[in-house]
Amino acid sequence: MLESLLSQISDLTPVWIYLTIFFFAYIENLFPPSPSDMVVVIGGSLIGTGSLHLIPVFIFATLGSLSGFLTAFIIGWQFDKKLIHSGKIKFINVQSIDKVENAFRKYGYYLIIANRFLPGTRAVISFFAGMSRLDVKRTSILSLISSAIWNSFLIYLGVAFGKNIHVIDSYLNTYSNIIIIITAVVILFFVLKYFIRKRKTQK
Repeated sequence: MLESLLSQISDLTPVWIYLTIFFFAYIENLFPPSPSDMVVVIGGSLIGTGSLHLIPVFIFATLGSLSGFLTAFIIGWQFDKKLIHSGKIKFINVQSIDKVENAFRKYGYYLIIANRFLPGTRAVISFFAGMSRLDVKRTSILSLISSAIWNSFLIYLGVAFGKNIHVIDSYLNTYSNIIIIITAVVILFFVLKYFIRKRKTQK
């Protein structure tokens, strides 16, 4: 599948490859999972063959990531919290949403700078950052920095490994699985902590 994706992208003209990189980097923030990281890596491998240039690949990948983040951020900003507080959505707990918002106001900017390094949670972070009404300018700058660092790393891998992108795919999948497991453990810890505290309060 990976070789097929490489072949399909390689057959496009440079302009369309740049736009494809932008599209996948953008769409991942809205409809995960997306092979955006591997598409950027493929862009890096095509730099090594002389088919693409470094600066455009970096710019299109980074602007795609930033645009997708800000789109999800705006959706979160426009989210109708009155609907939640009305109690009409039974499966969403108002207190839980308030706790998430408070946590984002306290730690949100750290999460944004780490955003691109947390596969599987990028869309969630950008949405809740918007819902928590974090500062737009500061959020945009931190998201840009995060995207720039992560995409630089992916492009470097693509250039370094060239056509052997299946090796990178294996490492990225392992990295993603580790991050997802760590995230799940952290969430489980806070959920258990919340229920233990609640139980003690009831007693």
